Amino acid sequence: MNTPVQSWIKLDKLILVAGHAVYIGKNSSAADKDESWTLKNFQKGEPPRYIEHVRFAVELTASLPNSLLVFSGGQTRLEAGPRSEGQSYWLLADQFSWWGHLAVRDRSTAEEFARDSFENLLFGIARFRQCTGHYPRSIAVVGWKFKRERFNFHRQTLRWPGDAQHFQYQGVNDPDDLGGSLQGEAKVLTAFKQDPFGTQEPLRSKRDRRNPFHQ
Repeated sequence: MNTPVQSWIKLDKLILVAGHAVYIGKNSSAADKDESWTLKNFQKGEPPRYIEHVRFAVELTASLPNSLLVFSGGQTRLEAGPRSEGQSYWLLADQFSWWGHLAVRDRSTAEEFARDSFENLLFGIARFRQCTGHYPRSIAVVGWKFKRERFNFHRQTLRWPGDAQHFQYQGVNDPDDLGGSLQGEAKVLTAFKQDPFGTQEPLRSKRDRRNPFHQ
């Protein structure tokens, strides 16, 4: 294991942001434009929502001096090159100067291997331990409102306590096409309930497709 960051050893709360796409923009003035991201067709128009996720997490971290902010997501887009979702979210926050909360920059990092929501949570916890030398006492996940049930299921799979002192899900917003998102979410949640660790089909193939550099 890597040597923990000395200033992070006493941190005990994980603020986790699950990535959805890779940000490739050059400056904050165009960060909300589709062309500043590598998007799938169903994600068109969603970048302003992603920015809200990042800003909410930064502000939450700023309000909790004992927290470490982890942006999670792997190198899921071939066209983005070797830039991960997690790293790109960090760079996005940096372009916005952390919305005035510059101290959060020194309490933030990226997890760059996750390919789905289960790995976001699992690898996010592992990244926290790698950076601090211990596991978090509590976790706050920041993301879509409609994914609350899925992350709560992942928490149960990992046997993480579900009371408010140990786990919170912060749903920030929803996509415009909430109906379509809910239909897709129902299928994914059903698949995870049948295969909690995502090692079988169809979840395994979805992970493989989100790892284009290792096909």
